[in-house]
Amino acid sequence: MESRAVEWLDAFGIYPDPIERAWGLATHSADFSCRIIPDGDVEAVLLFTQWNYWANAVDDWQDSGSDEVGTAAVVEHGVRLLRTVEDPGASVLPDGPMTRALLDLVHRTHAMLGPGELRRFAEGTRDWLLGAAWRASRTEAGSMPGLNDFVAMGPLANGTRFSLTWSEVARGGGLPADVLCSPALTALTDAAGFVVSADNDLFSYDKDDHLEPREINLVNVLAHQESCSPAEAVPLAVGLRDRVMALFTGVRARLEDDAGDEDVALRRHLAGLGHYVAGSIAWQARAPRYASPRNRYELPLGEAGFMIRYAERPSASDTEPPDLPALASWWRHLRD
Repeated sequence: MESRAVEWLDAFGIYPDPIERAWGLATHSADFSCRIIPDGDVEAVLLFTQWNYWANAVDDWQDSGSDEVGTAAVVEHGVRLLRTVEDPGASVLPDGPMTRALLDLVHRTHAMLGPGELRRFAEGTRDWLLGAAWRASRTEAGSMPGLNDFVAMGPLANGTRFSLTWSEVARGGGLPADVLCSPALTALTDAAGFVVSADNDLFSYDKDDHLEPREINLVNVLAHQESCSPAEAVPLAVGLRDRVMALFTGVRARLEDDAGDEDVALRRHLAGLGHYVAGSIAWQARAPRYASPRNRYELPLGEAGFMIRYAERPSASDTEPPDLPALASWWRHLRD
């Protein structure tokens, strides 16, 4: 999968020089794609993998810290990108390798996805771009958001539904809209997105710790709120993450219990959410993008990785909803 994706990247000339190419491949986007979708249609996973390499190149541009990448530039590019996803004939992006590669991705996506899947993918893309624009605006303003604002809007940039649409496409036999969009499954999906986003903030912290003002992520938001150092904020971030993870496992178990034996599509969907969370951890632990970050190394270290320790129980023992309105409503799905 990786070799086919890299062949595609090189054919479009996504990376302008060998150094940028090395850092682009250090995202290990093929590893991410295959870990969160460990089985299913190969061509669907390949297309998703190519999307991820392309999207990470956009993400690196957004996070470059360049004076040219302000809120206005992120919003302008995001709107044009989204319109291209929805209508590849709109011709609203300037010509170049990134645009030509995007058009190839979009045309193939329109050919592979059904109307409902395509709409969900567009909505997932909108989440990613809206979250990126919000983070850019707060960075440009030089103000760290409050915790409730951050947990409500920050994880959008993770693009959870952008990824999960491809999990559904690769597996085939997607859920009916009234099930997929039900309050309980929506809350479960959002909880998975929060956990993956929190994990990414932890794994990627070193990559952005040189930026001033500080990068807007869960650790720095908590450090600002609690008037403590980022190191002191890490256990708080892990505690909140574990609290939501426990909620995720509880709601998922309840939905599995409610599903009949014949409800194969729902069970596969719930399993897919688990692969999304666990696969993201395994990928980030081995990705040189995070384990040998660019602000410390001229080139990524191919064998770089994190030592991961899995605890026997959550670090947070409190099972009640946190005092955060943006998260608290999820807990009612444990009791409904």
